[in-house]
Amino acid sequence: METEELNTLLTALYVKIDDEIGTKRWLGRPPLLTDSELVTLAVAQAMLGFTSEARWLRFARGHLAGMFPYLPQRPGYNKRLRAALPLVKRVIRLLARDTDFWLDNVWIADSTPVECGRSRPTTQRSNLAGWASYGYCRSHSRWFWGLRLYLICTPAGIPISWALANPKLDEREVIAAMLDVEPELAADRPGLLLITDKGFRARWFEHDLALRGIQLLRPSMRGEPARPGQHLLKPVRQLIESVNDTLKGQLDLEQHGGRTIEGVATRIAQRILAMTTAIWHNHRTGQPTTRSLIAYDH
Repeated sequence: METEELNTLLTALYVKIDDEIGTKRWLGRPPLLTDSELVTLAVAQAMLGFTSEARWLRFARGHLAGMFPYLPQRPGYNKRLRAALPLVKRVIRLLARDTDFWLDNVWIADSTPVECGRSRPTTQRSNLAGWASYGYCRSHSRWFWGLRLYLICTPAGIPISWALANPKLDEREVIAAMLDVEPELAADRPGLLLITDKGFRARWFEHDLALRGIQLLRPSMRGEPARPGQHLLKPVRQLIESVNDTLKGQLDLEQHGGRTIEGVATRIAQRILAMTTAIWHNHRTGQPTTRSLIAYDH
């Protein structure tokens, strides 16, 4: 049974999307489930931890019929949700900008594995072959087959930019490419500080950031002189770990179930949106812990 807190969050999200984005004009008969309802339904699915769309729709018919009078069958829901990926990305940015955290001039960048398969036949026959690949996860000392989720966020967890990339790519090049897509994000924040781990060490990368007006703060390597601001790193670095833990531990990032490029991207975006929605709503309602999902996940 959904909680009163979850109902309040979903209602606030639906009203926000409907007011800011509105309803798309359709040439034919408009769908019975509007785009605003679709995105709100997707957030509820991620919040409540349903990784199976079939099980989710059965649950929603029994418990959320009052909020969603019409619910499509699983193939229709899956098709609509994949087609709504640009809208989901737009809503993530909409909610992020509607918080005080958006203007923070401290960013944290990191990547985390997104496993997409384990057996060798899966890696050979998967529709993700060529995009996904084998990569190594240093924090868990294991190899995986899949992608890496790159996330640039504020200390509060508000996503500034995110991307999925082949795990064989140089992570510094991926972050640089993400900054190239929307250069105005860094330009609008004078004195911007980017915090990373040791893996982002490179003279060219630090020079590239400096040209963008970004100062890099990372741990010193062994045998390297202590870098300025190093004493600030440990508590801030723990924040990005906790953001990844929210995505994996509470929003089932690793159980996304995507089998195609569009499917994986949509399911990852769905979980990032759910986290952003929780931060946005908690911030707007004055909750002491803005990234907590405890009130909404049951």
